[in-house]
Amino acid sequence: MSRNWHHGNAAEDGSKTRGWLLGHFIDPTEGGVRATKDLEVKWGTHPAGDKRPEWTTDERRTTMLLLVDGHFRLHLTEGTVDLAKQGDYAVWGPGIDHSWEALTDAVVVTVRWPSASN
Repeated sequence: MSRNWHHGNAAEDGSKTRGWLLGHFIDPTEGGVRATKDLEVKWGTHPAGDKRPEWTTDERRTTMLLLVDGHFRLHLTEGTVDLAKQGDYAVWGPGIDHSWEALTDAVVVTVRWPSASN
């Protein structure tokens, strides 16, 4: 396969990287074009009751969370957002901490930019 294009399955390709499909942490020798410092993309499959009890802190990137299926609650330092309708999304910028919980089985896509560790 060419190193300048890729096709695959999000669940399978992200299985070794906690769901992350694109980003600086993808090994360029294995991920090719998926290894990038520009952005990060994650396919997240969460069973009902799954949650991130701890809050992120000192985030320096912008994030978008997009609901594909289910009901997902996002807790931000600015308030709480319920994503319940397919296509619901939230975007937050640097300095806003977050945690989340899956109220039902849920699938979400997360996009962060730029791709760099804090």
